[in-house]
Amino acid sequence: MNGWSRVSRASLLSGVQSRFSSLQQAAAKGHCPPIAGKPLQFSGILKFEARAAGCLPQVLHQDRDVFPYATGYDAESEWPADESVLRSSTMILRVALTLLAAATLGAADRANIVFIFIDDMGYGDLSCYGNTDIRTENIDRLADEGVRFEQFYVASPICSPSRVGITTGRFPARHMIHSFLNSRKRNKERGMRDFLDPAVPAVARSFQDAGYATAHFGKWHMGGGRDVDDAPLPQAYGFDESLVSFEGLGDRILPPGGLSEQSKRLGRGTIREVPKHEMTEIYVDRAIDFIQRNREKPFYLHVWLNDVHDRFFPKPELLEKFARFASNPYRQQYFAVMDEMDRQLGRLFTEVDALGLAEKTILVLASDNGPTAWRRYYDEGFDPPGKTNGLRGRKWSLYEGGIRQPLIVRWKGVTPVGVTNATTVVSGVDLFPTFCSLAGIESPSGDLDGVDMSAAFRGEQPVRRRALFWEYGRDPSYLRPGLESDRSPALAVREGKWKLLMNPDGTGVELYDFSSGFAETSNLAATKPDIASRLKDALSEWWRSVPKAMGSDYETNPRRAPRYCLERAFI
Repeated sequence: MNGWSRVSRASLLSGVQSRFSSLQQAAAKGHCPPIAGKPLQFSGILKFEARAAGCLPQVLHQDRDVFPYATGYDAESEWPADESVLRSSTMILRVALTLLAAATLGAADRANIVFIFIDDMGYGDLSCYGNTDIRTENIDRLADEGVRFEQFYVASPICSPSRVGITTGRFPARHMIHSFLNSRKRNKERGMRDFLDPAVPAVARSFQDAGYATAHFGKWHMGGGRDVDDAPLPQAYGFDESLVSFEGLGDRILPPGGLSEQSKRLGRGTIREVPKHEMTEIYVDRAIDFIQRNREKPFYLHVWLNDVHDRFFPKPELLEKFARFASNPYRQQYFAVMDEMDRQLGRLFTEVDALGLAEKTILVLASDNGPTAWRRYYDEGFDPPGKTNGLRGRKWSLYEGGIRQPLIVRWKGVTPVGVTNATTVVSGVDLFPTFCSLAGIESPSGDLDGVDMSAAFRGEQPVRRRALFWEYGRDPSYLRPGLESDRSPALAVREGKWKLLMNPDGTGVELYDFSSGFAETSNLAATKPDIASRLKDALSEWWRSVPKAMGSDYETNPRRAPRYCLERAFI
């Protein structure tokens, strides 16, 4: 066993924090002048350059005292032959350098991020996106004070892969999660993992490594639940605190139902049974408490709400408020839970402002996929609740109504006020690099499918230069929308004004020109054969790069996820 493999996380942090103290004292005496942008050279085993803003400790250039646990190697020794040791060594120093760079910046200089991700809310469900049946006044206020996007896409039309895209900045099919995570048997049948590999880059871990307090409150659904009892907790992906529900492990709140009963049998966390209509309030309470406790330092926070996922269980008094919609009881219930969610989010927004954090906190709100589309609604003679504003498709569809979602960003003093960005194409996989850019921390940009869209968050309207790819429904067993016309081919690509859909075998090609509207009713594949052929080739090439089964296919795939994280560095 080499010296690096004997390191513990505690010893790393202890050593770095000890050095922080002495460096801070030196800086206070003027012994550590700013050298922003100056390359930091390491020789021997750790020969690479790092750039940091502010006061970067010069004493680290050859300081073995900072990393006393790096036994077994001399500072001037050759690179180890074992590439895994090299990756582990590099990762340890990358984390340490990130922490050191973060320590040189005042907390006031780094933005907080609060990301609200709403389950199954349609593109047209908010009043600021055109819903005239309900007034979502608190979310509308957020839009009035920031930027509202009209071409934001999630990474999948269903929950688990959509969340994986946010977390990793990569198309979720690369991680073998392309539908909702289910039982072990069902996951295996679909060629899916039981949970997101904790070794892949994760957005919260990047913030945690940069010195942020981190928390996830709300729906998880990236592993744990049903009969999957060995999934990592959210803490393995970079969260200091978490509170989830039956689609995750660790501390959780469980509404009545069969999935909650299964979750209780799994253990692994403090479990509290609550009515579903209280869940959003509980998550917002935890979020407010977290912000209050961390108001003097930077924080990264998820509030991922699931009250508007059917089935709906609103407060009785709110049902009465929407009695005018009683002819469709599902719409009445939906509006009632939407109204309560908006009220609870208003408490969160108000608290951020009351604590004087509005100019230091980026508030981001989006939805994870299109609105519910179960066949049972149509069979009962009702339209499903949730609106797409006329976009074709709903949940489980790669047409626009399944993957185009609301996105609102407010950062007082930075984002312009009341702006609608109708042209910039933004994806859920962009949020990882974008959040990191806005906070001034490093992201593993070379390993991401997403791109930095921070300019758009600041009010500009950049043109996207990288294509977006989707996969959903690779076999007939996948959930499909109730209406046949909403059922899309299984693959899609968006490049500029063009969108092409097709099945993995090359059939069912559909081409749409979005410069003339987003209805997806006029298929141009036959009249624009050159464009269709080019996009079909690009989509086919991407599909070939996606792992299709567990085992050797995943391990040898040229675009597999890189195997680095702090925990893996110590194995």
